[in-house]
Amino acid sequence: MAQTDNVIDSARSSLLKLSGIVPPLLTPLSARDTLDKDGLQRLLEHVIQGGVSGVFILGTTGEAPSLSYRLRREMISETIRLVNGRVPVLVGVTDTAFVESVELAKHAADCGADAAVLTTPYYFPAGQTELTAYVQNIAPLIPLPLMLYNMPGLTKIWYEIETLRTLTAIDSIIGVKDSSGDLDYFAQVCQLKQERPDWSILIGPEAKLVEAHAAGGDGGVCGGANVAPQFFVDCYRGLVENDEARLNCNQQQIERFQDIYEIGKYASRHIKATKSAASLLGLCSDLPADPFHPFYEPERERVAVILKELGLL
Repeated sequence: MAQTDNVIDSARSSLLKLSGIVPPLLTPLSARDTLDKDGLQRLLEHVIQGGVSGVFILGTTGEAPSLSYRLRREMISETIRLVNGRVPVLVGVTDTAFVESVELAKHAADCGADAAVLTTPYYFPAGQTELTAYVQNIAPLIPLPLMLYNMPGLTKIWYEIETLRTLTAIDSIIGVKDSSGDLDYFAQVCQLKQERPDWSILIGPEAKLVEAHAAGGDGGVCGGANVAPQFFVDCYRGLVENDEARLNCNQQQIERFQDIYEIGKYASRHIKATKSAASLLGLCSDLPADPFHPFYEPERERVAVILKELGLL
């Protein structure tokens, strides 16, 4: 039995371990179904030079559910080519169709991705026993380390703690990204590292990075790091190095940055504000995927004011 445990421990230790800031990358578009390749290159150089620990493509900030399968595959291949092994690339493979998730994960693996990210299937709400079986069935078919993504605000379903506890038995699962915003839940997820010390637990809501670290988290998937990676990277370094001056300075900047998300009246303002900010910095187009439209000039000017105040523009 001990020999078997050692084999499992060895397999787990060979999988990806994440910590720090992993931005959920924007998907730059130049037209409805056209990737802005030049913008993607500038954006990737910006975040990598900003010190991020990896990039996560085709997540919520990347507008994955609104993109064609062809464009998703192009985004995967172009990103991995441009990153060229400098940081890990995580690829969102969530889809309403089981087979499409598997096929996208295979494409990501063929291109050289480092991990796949899977949230709960959306539209039809699954029960926890159905969700558990879904992950148990799909994980062996995904040829990459797998991170689970809890996003109940958009999928209508939580990875409940007992479900995650059951899923700790799957060696290819490397951790959880939690975007619920519930810090009590996040702390319970972190406690699962007692059973899977190799897991990485990352927070989604960027304004809660400090609280997440105190709860035992390993870092954040911060949308604002598309625009100001240095704020979030320095904040995280301040946390792990117990550098109070660095932490306080960057925390104040991050708090002010959050004001861009209050511009606009629809829920889409989070993506539109981030793309607007990236556009103002000359990184990429601000065109979002349908059915959204970019900010108009009055909103762009409000974003610009905040960026100027923060010294970003």
